[in-house]
Amino acid sequence: MSLNLNDKKAVVAEISAKITSAQTIVVAEYRGIQVSHLTQLRAKARAQGVYLRVLKNTLARRAVEGTAFASLATEMTGPLIYSISEDAVAAAKVIHDFAKGNDKLVVKAGNYAGKSLDKAGVAALASIPSREVLLAQVLGMMQAPVAGFARGLAALAAKKEAETA
Repeated sequence: MSLNLNDKKAVVAEISAKITSAQTIVVAEYRGIQVSHLTQLRAKARAQGVYLRVLKNTLARRAVEGTAFASLATEMTGPLIYSISEDAVAAAKVIHDFAKGNDKLVVKAGNYAGKSLDKAGVAALASIPSREVLLAQVLGMMQAPVAGFARGLAALAAKKEAETA
């Protein structure tokens, strides 16, 4: 069913609104994938906070026109599913992880912060830990010197107690 002009404008406006706050867009070809698998992919994307949608390529090109994602327009051919996320790695991670288990979903390209990514670039972006994991690692590194100092003080106090006893 084709869209009338007002519907097309609404879709472009919706996608443009998502793109303004997005850091990453990943595009994948979904030719031949079963509906049940697409439903699973949508559920995983929803759980990760990723906006996932099948769009007409001309409407998607209009939505990215004049944005940092404009270079992605050359890759918009064929039946594509668009993965858009505010988190830098979430869109790439959802699509890449699902493509590992389903050979019908083929990662075509991506764009992170205005930089075009090929299939290998999307895989590299997907391999980066999530924001929460990175924050936990930084916090662990910040706590390590303080914890070491506290252990040293405790050992010194125990040694003094043993000498006085």
